[in-house]
Amino acid sequence: MSRKKSEQEYEQTLSFRLRQWLDGTKDPFLDTVEMKPQRPYQETHESALQRKAEKERVIETVFDEEHNAELRIFKKIYRVFSVIFCISLVLVLLTGVSGLPPFGQASNPVNNEVPERYIESGLQETGAVNIVTGMILDYRAFDTLGESHVLFIATCTVLILLRIDKKKGRNSMESLQADDRSHEPKNDVILQTSARFLVPLIVIFGIYVILCGHLGPGGGFSGGAVIGAGLILYLNAFGFARTERFFTAKTYKWMSFGALACYALAKSYSFYTGANEIHSVIPLGTPGAILSSGLILLLNICVGIVVAGTMYTFYVMFRKGGY
Repeated sequence: MSRKKSEQEYEQTLSFRLRQWLDGTKDPFLDTVEMKPQRPYQETHESALQRKAEKERVIETVFDEEHNAELRIFKKIYRVFSVIFCISLVLVLLTGVSGLPPFGQASNPVNNEVPERYIESGLQETGAVNIVTGMILDYRAFDTLGESHVLFIATCTVLILLRIDKKKGRNSMESLQADDRSHEPKNDVILQTSARFLVPLIVIFGIYVILCGHLGPGGGFSGGAVIGAGLILYLNAFGFARTERFFTAKTYKWMSFGALACYALAKSYSFYTGANEIHSVIPLGTPGAILSSGLILLLNICVGIVVAGTMYTFYVMFRKGGY
């Protein structure tokens, strides 16, 4: 049967020193290894001259046109293709301008049947009182879908370029999180009190702008921008710790994916029924009512979700590089 060691005997064992080293309470190599301060590097005059000569020799070898035939050929081809490209671009632009109709002519595209169709038949065909919303989310809904995808792709690009790798830059990421509000007033009573009062009003107003986009001025783009501004104000007042309780990068990705998928499915149905002259089972409703204009209300909500998340994500990535 082994004898229980006393505390003094245990402190002399290797396991105790190993435990201290793992816990960080004591470094076993502290005061036991000879340490000398590193001398600052001072380049001698001869080494500086040698480095300069090597640099000049490399430049002369690479950019020596007299003895480098490949460089001479490349520069000649580069000049020729540059001239050809510029001339072709000028010809394309001049050809396009020459095909434009004269200014002020009655048969110009501005005065043709397209805007007349929007104005005269827009309410009957889309059910939206707001002609602009009916045009953007019904007649030109495919173009709006492309714009929403451009916003999403732009956000993904910013995430790739500005985000901090948590595995490779763990120390920098932790320092940024610890110093999250170094440029913001800490526990500012005026800012936080104002945010508690204004953020709910801003978000509610943004929701109102989105839901009433088919009835009056507003829509997904403007309402989403309002909600995004509210999220940014909340972040500045309370910091990332409280904001990330309900909005993280994963939340934004799923919200954007769901909104874009819903938009694409909704308009795919609309394009299919319209192009094949099939009666749509989705009623347009009574013009002026909140539940009217067919799928436009749903599309406005999808666009608003994408815009709000994109605005907030851009701000977060430019400010800290991750959230």
